Amino acid sequence: MNLSELKEKAASLPLSPGVYLMRDKDHHVIYVGKAKKLKNRVSQYFQNTSSHSPKTRLMVSNVCDFDVIIASNEFEALVLECAQIKRYMPKYNILLKDGKGYPYVRLDMREPFPKISLSNKIQDDGASYYGPFGSRGVTQNLIDSIHTILKLPTCGKLFPRDLGKGRPCLNYHMNQCIGWCQIKQCQADYISTMETARQLLLGNYKSVCDALRQDMIKAADGLNFELAAALRNRINAIQALDQKQHVASDTGYDLDAIGYGETDTQCCFAVLHFCNGELVDKDYEVLPLDEKNIVVSSLTKQYYLSRGYAPKTILLPVEMDDSLLLEELLQSEHHIKTKFRVPQKGDNARLVELACKNAQEEVVRVSAKENRFTAGYQQFAKTLGISLPKRIESYDISNISGSNNVAGMVVFVDGKPCKREYKKFKVDLNGEQDDYGSMRQTLLRRFDDFLKQKSGFELKPDLLLIDGGATHARVAEEVLRFYQLNIPVFGMVKDDKHRTRALITAQHQEIRIDHLPSVFSFIGNIQEETHRYAISFHRQLRRKALRYSELDRIEGIGPVRKQLLLKHFSSISAIRAASYEELLHYLPQNAAQAVFEHFHTSEG
Repeated sequence: MNLSELKEKAASLPLSPGVYLMRDKDHHVIYVGKAKKLKNRVSQYFQNTSSHSPKTRLMVSNVCDFDVIIASNEFEALVLECAQIKRYMPKYNILLKDGKGYPYVRLDMREPFPKISLSNKIQDDGASYYGPFGSRGVTQNLIDSIHTILKLPTCGKLFPRDLGKGRPCLNYHMNQCIGWCQIKQCQADYISTMETARQLLLGNYKSVCDALRQDMIKAADGLNFELAAALRNRINAIQALDQKQHVASDTGYDLDAIGYGETDTQCCFAVLHFCNGELVDKDYEVLPLDEKNIVVSSLTKQYYLSRGYAPKTILLPVEMDDSLLLEELLQSEHHIKTKFRVPQKGDNARLVELACKNAQEEVVRVSAKENRFTAGYQQFAKTLGISLPKRIESYDISNISGSNNVAGMVVFVDGKPCKREYKKFKVDLNGEQDDYGSMRQTLLRRFDDFLKQKSGFELKPDLLLIDGGATHARVAEEVLRFYQLNIPVFGMVKDDKHRTRALITAQHQEIRIDHLPSVFSFIGNIQEETHRYAISFHRQLRRKALRYSELDRIEGIGPVRKQLLLKHFSSISAIRAASYEELLHYLPQNAAQAVFEHFHTSEG
């Protein structure tokens, strides 16, 4: 639809509350909004576009159609809007990157040996969930404290499967676990201890301490002073945990203060969490600049609806048109009566001011960091004498004496790693160690797949970086000429500390970068990431080869002898080519004879 057709369609809408979904030429939803009166709100987009903000003008220019969902009232429209944003994640809506909720603590006492674990949300699985207690770090600290106080197992052993199997782990010897994996430990004692853990999660610190205090007195009366001292230490630890947690009877935070800050290009939405008057945590999100009211309203809805919990009071820096509707929605979702307030003076106003100050500091910090990165990225392109590359591909070869020969391709988009685009290549050179041949084979496969538009290889890089010198760069240029592709290629020349000190062309033109800190750091990150990715794949294949190889079929060759042979000969091909006398250097006579006959009988 053109603009006039969109105006005509909008004019035919009813004056009813509802939700509208803007769609692009591919029919993808690019924006979701709600309206008290659909006709008036949607028509505004297509009337006087010059009065719109730059972001809205850009969105409208991409709209080719729209749909509407009529609601019974404004509250239903708000519910629909939140649901549709969550479903489509539209490009032009302001979206939180972090969709995780407040974490909970999970404990299922129905299990024979229950375990305490962290859960992102409450599941309908019959287990008990406690919290939320705060951020992920705060909740994990609580779990760790309970494990330490009660000396519960934190190892990977599964009970009852691993009971009595093997020796206790290091935690037992460090007095951090009483050795629950040993068969002498009673399941009833374990369940009793987990019941104590459950009481701590409920906040019943006093009753737990009272019970432990009685046990301590009995132990002292029975002259079991070692046990009495251990129980005393446990009581002190629980009392310290009680003071640290300040868990209210309804759990969660007493109050949240929302702040907003901005620079010329970005803005920040920040939330400060207060419990019993103390600042206990902070969340924030930095995103492209938009109108203050829109940012606060959009992100406040997403933030509290996605987290499964809201405090009783939320302080805002600006009024929200639909704050009453959101209060109603939060109460229906979380069963807690939440109030939004915009304080003008007093302590609450100072809390909002503090939240705004935090938001401003975060957005300034992030903007300054991104500005430095952008300047360094531009200097990198200027140093090489090329246009600013959007997609950089970097390659490295990894092998040991030609065995498990692999290559890694890492991708940087707009100067930042794009891990979903990374690729691994197995290289087959018949056991030979030839880095140039390996690079040639890797690039031939990569660009052959590009021309065939195979999945994952559809995009053409703007720059190739090769871990190596001028010869490596020349091999890459030969492959590109073969496919008639014009892509700049540079080798990464390393110093004696294995850091890239210069880039070099196939014509041996060396470009020093070690005197340019931002470029040196940028190229160093690419080189390290490429090397890490290639060598991790190589090690993965080596571990697999050690676990199973043709040597496993030979009688008398166990794991130790197999590892010894692979260490000295590096590959199965080299072992196959070894003489009987060479094998005798590493194996007893019978084993050496078995290996030699296995390979030569197979060949014969």
